[in-house]
Amino acid sequence: MTYRETLDFLYAQLPMYHRVGASAFKKDLTNIIALCEHLGQPQRQFRSIHVGGTNGKGSVSHMLAAVCQSAGLKTGLYISPHYKDFRERIKVNGRYIPQGRVVDFVGRHRDAIERIQPSFFEMCVAMAFDHFAREKVDIAIIEVGLGGRLDSTNIITPLLSIITNISLDHINMLGDTLPAIAFEKAGIIKPGVSVLIGETHPESAPVFEKKAAECESPIVFADRHYQVLEQDGGGLALTESTFDVLKDGQVFLRDLRVDAAGPYLSKNLATVVHAAGLLRPVLPGIGEQSLRAGLGQLRTLTRFIGRWQVIGQRPLILCDSAHNEAGLRLAFAHIEKMTAAMKDPETGRPASLHVVTGMVNDKDIDAVFRYFPAAARYYFAKARVPRGLEATILQEKASKWGLKGKAYVSVGNALAAARRAAGPEDMIAVIGSIFVVAEVLPPPR
Repeated sequence: MTYRETLDFLYAQLPMYHRVGASAFKKDLTNIIALCEHLGQPQRQFRSIHVGGTNGKGSVSHMLAAVCQSAGLKTGLYISPHYKDFRERIKVNGRYIPQGRVVDFVGRHRDAIERIQPSFFEMCVAMAFDHFAREKVDIAIIEVGLGGRLDSTNIITPLLSIITNISLDHINMLGDTLPAIAFEKAGIIKPGVSVLIGETHPESAPVFEKKAAECESPIVFADRHYQVLEQDGGGLALTESTFDVLKDGQVFLRDLRVDAAGPYLSKNLATVVHAAGLLRPVLPGIGEQSLRAGLGQLRTLTRFIGRWQVIGQRPLILCDSAHNEAGLRLAFAHIEKMTAAMKDPETGRPASLHVVTGMVNDKDIDAVFRYFPAAARYYFAKARVPRGLEATILQEKASKWGLKGKAYVSVGNALAAARRAAGPEDMIAVIGSIFVVAEVLPPPR
């Protein structure tokens, strides 16, 4: 098969969560265990770091990968979902898995795939493990897909387990309370393996501490030891940021530059810096130099995209893949702060905010729309996935929250309309769904 035919086979044969939703979520590990047994247990042939959580796990995974690469370690990175190219999911030192390797994997194991009938995600995880084993990586950063306890990635025994934070998301599969979701996320804690929690929350912390005690796993909380302060004071950076990092109240790192920006970055950075300290004894080269070099070249080293990414100027066009309550609350608070500071230099007119948005049909829309600013002008669109919610339905639901705008037949048309309406000093935010953002990002280089 050609590469295109291989992808068509995978998309046609295997249920995909981002297309069909909960029906693709397998509530046990039977398939991934069987598939990896068929492959010769590739997940046991490399060292790994497991990264879960509700928000920030993708950013933390990319930052850790950049740090490891800068330490001279051959580094695998598995993430999900992808934005533009299927191969974004599986990288070694920032290079996508070759098309030929994808074709070869499916060709060699097609009989097993058809016999076991894994989900699309299970197949991707197995392919990543196989690729990392064949490439003989020194370390692989493995991002959890959904939840943790029953996620397909949860057959590894890592050097370190990381849970960034907990908030309400995927409640139809993980539970509708923070303790219930924390229980699922805590499933990645392994016996005797240290676990790092990024953010302390009174409802989730006891769940993690109980699971760690049961597993006799050392547990630490990053925010109890590290504080990260953005230097510009206003937090209005768009493409890169500089921070001072405090450890137990004392200056630990000054002038730490990160090739990224966004309101979530300081929290994620505290987790990454703490993780680096925990990994230093077992991963040679991890230290201040690799932190500075890796984070300063984050986008170049790992091809980090889709998070607080600027894709246009005059008007400013900002994309962010925030899509749940915690992420959208933080993102819009920051966006409103930015637009308040943006003014036309000639007229002094404050910047207007234009929001291109779309959501999937299993999202609790009322729970997230409360964080969308009423003063913005909206452009509603349906993402090109079967789960995408019709733009007219989204428009109707938004109107109940005082959000005014028009519905468009595509994300591209919605963005084009926003470009026409926005002044050169205004801002356009593309936000609300990973799949909406995917449609407007430039092709990978």
